[in-house]
Amino acid sequence: MDRILSNQNSRVKAWAKLATKKGRTENKTYLLDGWHLVEEAIKAQAKFHAVMATEAQMAQHLPDVPHGVPAFEISEEVAKHIAGTNTPQGIFAEISLPDKTFDPSYVHDGAWLLLDKIQDPGNVGTLVRTADAAGFKGVVFGEGTADAYSPKVVRAMQGSQFHLEVLNGDLNEWADALTANGLPVYGSQLDESAQSYRQVQPSTQFALIVGNEGQGMADELAAKTTANLYIPIQGQAESLNVAIAGGILMFSLAAGN
Repeated sequence: MDRILSNQNSRVKAWAKLATKKGRTENKTYLLDGWHLVEEAIKAQAKFHAVMATEAQMAQHLPDVPHGVPAFEISEEVAKHIAGTNTPQGIFAEISLPDKTFDPSYVHDGAWLLLDKIQDPGNVGTLVRTADAAGFKGVVFGEGTADAYSPKVVRAMQGSQFHLEVLNGDLNEWADALTANGLPVYGSQLDESAQSYRQVQPSTQFALIVGNEGQGMADELAAKTTANLYIPIQGQAESLNVAIAGGILMFSLAAGN
């Protein structure tokens, strides 16, 4: 097993570049930070390119690393450099980005979350994690939404990307295809003239669109929905955080919750 102690090492530079979308696109890989995420990737039988860990983390977890995966012992300083934080957990994995195309015209069942220009990585990751918890089949990242495999989104998803479909797509095409296949498509709107979410019967087959933190859902999408839903606010707050609102709607709309 190789030991890497310098941030100037070529492998370290390549791993650090995975923090950028350009680096991930060129290498077709992304980085997991922390044993929980690495363990989830192992369970999902993801394609591993490398595991990197400090001495203590390597001693603890090397026996669980899939056979044949290159393992590198790294210094604490290298760990901080790769993670881009001062408090990394000390174990990382480089794994392949998903390589799939998905035609929404073939979707006839399941609950789907559509993200319209959600920009905050924490919100995006929390929404994916919540969709996983609520039993959704997949999450579709529309244009302008934060990259699913950026470090902050990956940390916030907490491994949920291995439990459901995480896809990029044109949300207008998705809304049209799901409607044509008989699935209701609901939008989330901060508008008291919209329908209260409490009036919708829970189901196992539908889509929910949540929109940008500041601008909300695009008007073009709002015009395509089966109904646009409003969460009544009882107190004096003007609005809810998009991840909180999305969580309320997902658990309310999905049958069985």
